[in-house]
Amino acid sequence: MSDKIILLVEDNPDDQLLTQRALKKYHIPNRVVIATDGAEALDYLFREGIHSSRRIEDNPYVVLLDLKLPKIDGLQVLEKLRGDSRTQRLPVVVLTSSTQQSDIESAYRLGANSYLRKSVDSDEFYETVGHLGLYWLKLNINSPVPRMGVL
Repeated sequence: MSDKIILLVEDNPDDQLLTQRALKKYHIPNRVVIATDGAEALDYLFREGIHSSRRIEDNPYVVLLDLKLPKIDGLQVLEKLRGDSRTQRLPVVVLTSSTQQSDIESAYRLGANSYLRKSVDSDEFYETVGHLGLYWLKLNINSPVPRMGVL
């Protein structure tokens, strides 16, 4: 399981740290790659820009995507992922503080696999992230397509 990379797309350093701590607390040893904005996330996923030399073996197994991001917002990232045959079935979990119905509806319409609200309570946040890590990395069996061998 530890060879499955998690791409965390999150601009808030506190939320980055909390997410990493939650995964560690739930014994999820996977490597977490952090993109701090939507443009960096797309560069990582499509091996462009500063990530053009990224190894194909470092393709993420799941993306944890915040919606409120600089440069390119999370919904735009999701739309680009679902619009490309190489990433259209890559699991994307929206992990955001937004509870706006329009964000929830847009995320699912664009193909999010799950939508989770970040809790302000750290214990609840840890539990949420821990459970999502266990599900997506231990229990769920991804389609072979999201491994994105051609990226």
